[in-house]
Amino acid sequence: MTTPVPPYTAPGHISAALHGDGYALLSPQTLCTLIGCEPAALAALTPDWDTLALDGYLKDGGRYRRRRHSCFVQDGASLQQTPHRAHWQPLEYNALHGGMHRLFEPIAPATVARPVWHGLLTALGQLCSDARGGAPAPWYIEAHQFRIDTTDGIGRPTPEGAHRDGVDFVAVILIGRQQMKGGETRVFDADGPNGQRFTLSTPWSVLLLDDARVIHESTPIQPLGPLGHRDTLVLTYRAGQFQGEN
Repeated sequence: MTTPVPPYTAPGHISAALHGDGYALLSPQTLCTLIGCEPAALAALTPDWDTLALDGYLKDGGRYRRRRHSCFVQDGASLQQTPHRAHWQPLEYNALHGGMHRLFEPIAPATVARPVWHGLLTALGQLCSDARGGAPAPWYIEAHQFRIDTTDGIGRPTPEGAHRDGVDFVAVILIGRQQMKGGETRVFDADGPNGQRFTLSTPWSVLLLDDARVIHESTPIQPLGPLGHRDTLVLTYRAGQFQGEN
């Protein structure tokens, strides 16, 4: 089923949507309310995507992805950044890049130091806890800044295809789209035929996924100008420990 306008979830029904459909879609207004911030505070983060480093691990040889990556632990309202560590996924969740310890440039300290960064990660973490019945266990969070560009013609937001991430929850946040087309978001039941398609077009819209319930992907992007790109922030929330820890 294709929906041209993203089907935003009412603020009071986010947990129900995660339980019923396996995903919820938050409008920028809902996100600001959850954080307790003005839209300008989120918008001030946007230029930080202009300094991302080239992803040198793409097995398809592409040069279309730039990224930074850092890890955090949330315990209630507390958020602590961990020592810098590699990103790792098992092959069962990422057949293309699984099994590799990929060490990316960390998220810039100036980004992490902004109060809205703390508010963003903890507000979404609280939604994850609410969906688990208010469980107070710490969340192990991996934060990925992505820029997919069309310098070489086509950029692939999810070169691994439709997938799960091997965590409890995933938040895909649109930062912006410039001079490009495509990038349709697709969410499907992990164990059934039902699915939804829509295009995130408004900055700071958030797709929140129950990773055990659904698989997701974004379609390739194509240029509409010389500087076409799509920027996102992907946050994964996992209870217990980070992937790759014994």
